Amino acid sequence: MKLPTRPQLDAIRLAGLATGPYGKRFRRGTYTGIMPNSKKLIRLLAEAKRLAKQYYRLTERPLGVTGEVAEYEAIRLLHLRPAAVRQPGYDAEGKVRNGRRERLQIKGRCFPGKINPGARMGAIDLSKPWDAVLLVLLDSDFDATAIYRAERAAVRAALLAPGSKSRNERSQLPISKFKAIGRCVWPSGHNAITPT
Repeated sequence: MKLPTRPQLDAIRLAGLATGPYGKRFRRGTYTGIMPNSKKLIRLLAEAKRLAKQYYRLTERPLGVTGEVAEYEAIRLLHLRPAAVRQPGYDAEGKVRNGRRERLQIKGRCFPGKINPGARMGAIDLSKPWDAVLLVLLDSDFDATAIYRAERAAVRAALLAPGSKSRNERSQLPISKFKAIGRCVWPSGHNAITPT
């Protein structure tokens, strides 16, 4: 029997398959150490981006891959660890702080043209465990143009501030508010290139 290579083992673990070589059991969704970065995955992501662009041109509606592309881009560009599959509350793990890895929720928005001043992020669930939220802004080619980060305390205060129904009931923040309470973490520096 030919033993699987390290990337094959990582793929098995990420997929949450029940057994590995020699029948050894893996815990479902356990972290494997790397984000699969094979040429095949990169080609697949490029094809998904191409299809999403084409779909948008034909229908003027998003295809629904923005979240997955945003997660991949944040993990790749910020050198994060992907969270276990179907992990409630967060999508990736960052640096070790206070004896444990920080838990990061990742949100993404794609803007084929100018950012609408009223554009909002997806819902943020305060009842789930996470330490910070990352907002990945994507251009019309689904390439990351900027990544912003806001800590839980700032996001919680913004969501619970009285006034807006979308903030208070739907747990959604305007992108402009998120950028105001957060900071740009990619590209590094304060002059991030964002869609205009």
